[in-house]
Amino acid sequence: MTAARTKRSYDSAQSMSDILTVATSEFAEKGFSGARVDDIAELTRTSKRMIYYHFESKEGLYRAVLEAAYAQVREHEGTLALDDLPPDEAMAKLVGFSFDNHRNNEAFVRLVMNENIMRASTLQESPLISQLNVPIIETLKKLLQRGAEQGMFKAHIDPVMLHRAISGLCFHNVSNQHTFSLIFNHDPSQPQVMQAYRQSVIDMVLSYVKA
Repeated sequence: MTAARTKRSYDSAQSMSDILTVATSEFAEKGFSGARVDDIAELTRTSKRMIYYHFESKEGLYRAVLEAAYAQVREHEGTLALDDLPPDEAMAKLVGFSFDNHRNNEAFVRLVMNENIMRASTLQESPLISQLNVPIIETLKKLLQRGAEQGMFKAHIDPVMLHRAISGLCFHNVSNQHTFSLIFNHDPSQPQVMQAYRQSVIDMVLSYVKA
């Protein structure tokens, strides 16, 4: 009896994970309005009723997708061990991570773009997402303070504004890649081009924060 209950619990967790994986791709590609729960159910070989059982509604599923996407980004940031590095090296590592994470996670960028089109209506209903994003501001605040105390960084830099600048540089690289590359004949698929831009983003941030 215990084994049967364990298996049922495992299957339920796996089912939710599978649904979130497929729903992430569907919402990222088609937006909230374009994605269909029927398609997600078909792709996960489950039923629409089962999706509603787990997530209550299409809106609930979309909110769960956003929460999982933000949680993954913030979880990976927490593994960087920035306190073990000098402030300038720690800042470079954080910015480089953000650049790579955006570059390698296009679905996240698309989800955020879609949510902005919807004027952050889903984020307003999710206190979890606000909580998930507190650690990165605290990380930057601590890093900036450490750098200022060592005479390496300017004093009184706003960590929220710095986070906004870093995110903007890294986000634009993905969100505008097709239009920018077409207009300026600038092929981002070339590894040397991408590496050069990555380094320029790091250099720009360091130039701003250094005393």
